[in-house]
Amino acid sequence: MVKPNLILVLGDQLTLDLAAIRQADKSKDVIIMAEADAEAEYVNHHPKKIAFIFSAMRHFANTLRASGWKVLYSKVDDPQNSQNILGEILRYADQVGANELIVTKPGEWRLIELLNDAPLEVKMIEDDRFIASQVEFENWAHDKKTLRMEFFYREMRRKTGLLMDGDKPIGDKWNFDQENRKSPPKKIISPAPTEFNNDKITEDVLALVNARYNSHFGDVYPFNYAVTPDEANLALDKFIKNSLPLFGDYQDAMMLGEPFLYHALISLYLNTGLLDPLETCRKVERAFITGIAPLNAVEGFIRQIIGWREYIRGIYFLKGPDYINQNYLNAKGKLPSFYWSGDTKMQCVSQAVLQTKQYSYAHHIQRLMVTGNFALLADIDPKEVHRWYLSVYIDAFEWVEAPNTLGMSQFSDGGVVASKPYISSGAYINRMSNYCKSCHYDVKDKLGDRACPFNALYWDFLIRHKEKFSSNPRMGQMYRNWERQDANLKSATLAKAKKILSDISKNRMI
Repeated sequence: MVKPNLILVLGDQLTLDLAAIRQADKSKDVIIMAEADAEAEYVNHHPKKIAFIFSAMRHFANTLRASGWKVLYSKVDDPQNSQNILGEILRYADQVGANELIVTKPGEWRLIELLNDAPLEVKMIEDDRFIASQVEFENWAHDKKTLRMEFFYREMRRKTGLLMDGDKPIGDKWNFDQENRKSPPKKIISPAPTEFNNDKITEDVLALVNARYNSHFGDVYPFNYAVTPDEANLALDKFIKNSLPLFGDYQDAMMLGEPFLYHALISLYLNTGLLDPLETCRKVERAFITGIAPLNAVEGFIRQIIGWREYIRGIYFLKGPDYINQNYLNAKGKLPSFYWSGDTKMQCVSQAVLQTKQYSYAHHIQRLMVTGNFALLADIDPKEVHRWYLSVYIDAFEWVEAPNTLGMSQFSDGGVVASKPYISSGAYINRMSNYCKSCHYDVKDKLGDRACPFNALYWDFLIRHKEKFSSNPRMGQMYRNWERQDANLKSATLAKAKKILSDISKNRMI
């Protein structure tokens, strides 16, 4: 008798085009899927994130069954559930008499190492849902002193043909980022994101998650995310029609009462397999060709997917499992409690945290230049920042989250991802948002009781790390500006920063 193979499908691998499924034999092999406390709690994931993944998994399991596959599925509240992936693999292997597991390579070293240590034969297949394979990225990277995304992005444009006119980029420029940095207007009416009627599967999951993980940071209700490919494509189509035309102009803007603006909210669908990245980009490219959206918006969107997303994945696997332990700036502070409560007088930080609590979402500038910027200026341990981002955001899986947080946001990799630290005083936040107008702090005040904390912390960071950054060509002007300041002002600025850092360490209201 021919023994079946087990085909493991993880919660971010929800597509019939998965490499492991393509190699399986429907007549004998068995697909296994498992919800587990160990996956929901290795960091305490946001309840919306857990609900999204569990519901999408349950819907995909039904799709597999309807396609003729035998599926063994572990619900998290099943009394027989061992509550970890390896335990469920071994339980099902014993149940069906399998001695080989076939799996598409996971997107976390944690799971790769767990499966490599499994006491049965494991066949791990490259995840080919991406435009660049790991080998392709390694070949691109191996002879380069610096790994800048822009040049990798151009290779991906050539490979895919997206926005290309023969060998040249359409518009005679590869990158229209300079046109995508507009401050928010006084008034903006952004289209509402697509809402879905939750079916019984989703409602059951929401009730379960609300009861089981109610101690986790975040709100499970209301829940308005897609959980199937059809719904995800509906959300994408609505974005292209209603939001893409202004996405480029205002993708960096931040506004009170506008958590989504013109953003697509599809990264969670791309990262779980509900949307295909290349098909998504071709739809968006079509919007330019047909005159629905301008080139700056379409190029900016496509760059995020075939450029940045692919590049970040390449970095994660190129640098290996120790990447998350790097701490180039030797930052050791504890993550302030207001990252969990939003209880701070800084309007920008409070808005980002409370929005994250409600939606498990904040857009890239809120993550990079508000919560990330503050953590970097305040000398917070990057591993604590990494665990926070991984736990609170619905689109966060380690392959994409870790290089964004540790490399781009916290500079803990010493410049592998970013050519300089992404830091700013309050002036940048004031320029790109309307947060400062109603903030307790005065963004233009440098030293008073109501001086914006970002201002003093910005200069303190530069002086603290002068040895590392004063020779950086992109930071020279910052240091020249400091040197031109009055000696008394310098001393008072650093004293102000010291007081703020002390208050943070003592968990005082900031």
